[in-house]
Amino acid sequence: MKIVRIIARLNVGGPARHVIWLTKELNDGEFQSVLLAGTVPEGEQDMSFFAEEHGVDAVYIPEMSRELSPKDIISLWKVYRRIVREKPDVIHTHTAKAGTVGRAAAFLYRWLNWKNVKIVHTFHGHIFHSYYGALKTRIFLVIEKVLARVATDKIIVITEQQYEEIHNQFGVGRAEQFRIVPLGIDLEPFRRSDEKRGILRGQIKAAEDEITVGFVGRLTEIKNVPLLLKVADLYRRRKDESLPKLKFLIIGDGNLREELEKEAEALGLSEIVEFLGNRNDTDIFYAGLDIVALTSLNEGTPLSLIEAMANRRAVISTAVGGVVDLLGEVQTTGEGFAVCRRGVRIDSGAAEDFYKGLIYLAKNETLHKSLASAGKEFVEAKYGKDRLIGDIKNLYRDSAQK
Repeated sequence: MKIVRIIARLNVGGPARHVIWLTKELNDGEFQSVLLAGTVPEGEQDMSFFAEEHGVDAVYIPEMSRELSPKDIISLWKVYRRIVREKPDVIHTHTAKAGTVGRAAAFLYRWLNWKNVKIVHTFHGHIFHSYYGALKTRIFLVIEKVLARVATDKIIVITEQQYEEIHNQFGVGRAEQFRIVPLGIDLEPFRRSDEKRGILRGQIKAAEDEITVGFVGRLTEIKNVPLLLKVADLYRRRKDESLPKLKFLIIGDGNLREELEKEAEALGLSEIVEFLGNRNDTDIFYAGLDIVALTSLNEGTPLSLIEAMANRRAVISTAVGGVVDLLGEVQTTGEGFAVCRRGVRIDSGAAEDFYKGLIYLAKNETLHKSLASAGKEFVEAKYGKDRLIGDIKNLYRDSAQK
């Protein structure tokens, strides 16, 4: 079975790793896979090295990138021509831009060439709120509804919450089109994370009694990192002997890095906030963190929280998208936060609420350990790479029979 997989760009994040793992593993006696990818814009780290490390020789379409552009016509034509050359049985698109260009090209291929190709799209997140203004968001929503109706056989979402939002709340697709396929990651590098705890801490000169709170991700608007800086500022201004010693680490890069560094300096946070930039040693830096914090305005299923849990690290996050499913059922509630089965959840965007939840977690060692253990057990059971690959193979087999 021939698969053509399409993604807009191989930038730092879960979708890039996801498509590279699938492309690598679905090249065997039963499947043959080709990966088409666009270009990574300035300000974002290119993960093409990850493809090379895994032996994936991606086909790059330079005109295809994240933002809308007149070049989209060229990228549509080039994707269509590549599909004609490959003659796939399945065309599988990932992320919004590739979903639009790729499914439009797949539609043309299906009807101009009378091919019974199956068209699959994966929502790793969605752009139906918090990304753009109202008019642009409505336009993208109309496009998605049309594509779901005329150019998609199967729609993959990665959590129950995402299905609720995309289908029930925003009205995209028919219920029978959807399949929930959670993310999968390579868990092997994280098996012995406790043994590597001291490496990062030595690099940043963290004291033994200092609790490291880390954000991991792209420094872009949707990640709302200014909220974490506000939380750090609240901590700095209220610091007294009764509070735990916290060190905030921001791991990642993006178009807002310079602006965020200036904001941290203006707030007088240089002693407790450190920007570490992009790092590829995930097994090292997660091992050196005590708490992983996520402040996003919108998410699919955040890879940073899954990897944190795989490393037996406690997590705290705003309640957006698939985060709700990751953290699980509410166990107890505090003032402005909820303690869930596998992490602390902040239902508002208020820095005060996030601060209270973070301090509560940092001060309660028993809670910290129980959440970390529950998260580790959950990820080991649900988010392994082999499970992901098996789910996708079964979906393709089922599609081929219809």
